[in-house]
Amino acid sequence: MAGLDSFNLRKYVTPEIIFGNGSRHFAGQYAAQFAAAKVLLVADPQIAHTQWYADVCSSLESAEVAYVSFTDVSANPRVEQVRAGVEVYRSNNCDVIVAVGGGSPMDCAKAIGIVSSNQADILDFVGVDRILLPVPPFIFIPTTAGSSADVSQFCIILHSEEAQKVAIVSKAIVPDVALIDPECTLSADTYLTACSGVDALTHAIEAFVSTGSGVMTDSSALEAIRLLYANLPGLMQQPADLELRSKVMLGSMKAGLAFSNASLGAVHAMAHSLGGALDMAHGECNAILLDHVMAFNFESVPERFAIIAEALGLHVKGASAAELKKRLLIDIGQFKKRLGILQTLRDKGVSSSDLGRLSRKALHDACMLTNPRKASQADLETIFTEAM
Repeated sequence: MAGLDSFNLRKYVTPEIIFGNGSRHFAGQYAAQFAAAKVLLVADPQIAHTQWYADVCSSLESAEVAYVSFTDVSANPRVEQVRAGVEVYRSNNCDVIVAVGGGSPMDCAKAIGIVSSNQADILDFVGVDRILLPVPPFIFIPTTAGSSADVSQFCIILHSEEAQKVAIVSKAIVPDVALIDPECTLSADTYLTACSGVDALTHAIEAFVSTGSGVMTDSSALEAIRLLYANLPGLMQQPADLELRSKVMLGSMKAGLAFSNASLGAVHAMAHSLGGALDMAHGECNAILLDHVMAFNFESVPERFAIIAEALGLHVKGASAAELKKRLLIDIGQFKKRLGILQTLRDKGVSSSDLGRLSRKALHDACMLTNPRKASQADLETIFTEAM
């Protein structure tokens, strides 16, 4: 072990990944390899009307794999939807789960799998590493380049009664197979594409400055930053360009692998609070908050933010910490504007009276554990205020 003393021990979990246009057509083949008696096919109502969903159905049929659909999934998947999905899974004697969609169907599918094998309510698994029994095989096909639920060990569910998003984190819910098909993102509108892309960029930045980062996650995070920053603006101008979509999708995948293994930070903790209390779209929450949290975290890891600035192509060699911070935040702000993300929290209906409640909930989110700077409730209220 000589020469390895400077390397901390780290685990790096990842699904089997098939990346490229047309990879969705392998869903049936993989389901057959798992000897599926019956697949639960999870999607949301919008995705259920797309060609990608139809192609996955055809793939299952061609492989002679029986399936039943569950599409009662909202933009922020709810506890009650998970419970309904479990009933469909059990009553149809399913044994494999295939999910097609963005983060919401994939997170709902993970939650259904957790409950179906562990025989307890989904809320019993909130937290880190609380899943005791193996879940059914997961085959996931993402339709957005952002959430990375197809490669991560995170599951986020909305507890409606508490108006709170809860996080379940476990390597047990890393999908077995991720069929990452850039063609499947063609149905996403431009604003969803922008917000999903900034969600992915946030994954990469938070993973890189996380207290759980390491040599393997660092390389994935930095490559994700480069890919997303270089290609997302072009994709907004040329939404049918599959080469650009492939590069953005690759960036999202790498960002997902980074944060799945290094975890996240205050942007996601605060976004979960917003999404739970006000039912806001997750990617948009992250986009609004990103530069404000970066400003707060900068003083704790300026050397890490200097590397991020270089990955963005900023010429900051020799710059003072104050100048580096200023240039980095201006650049991220301008990047969001180029993508058409202009709204503030006030524009989304957040009021000053909401901030105490939002900050209290964010402070106890699992993602705060790896934020590089310790924060108080007052700190989070200040960040929320700056994003107003």
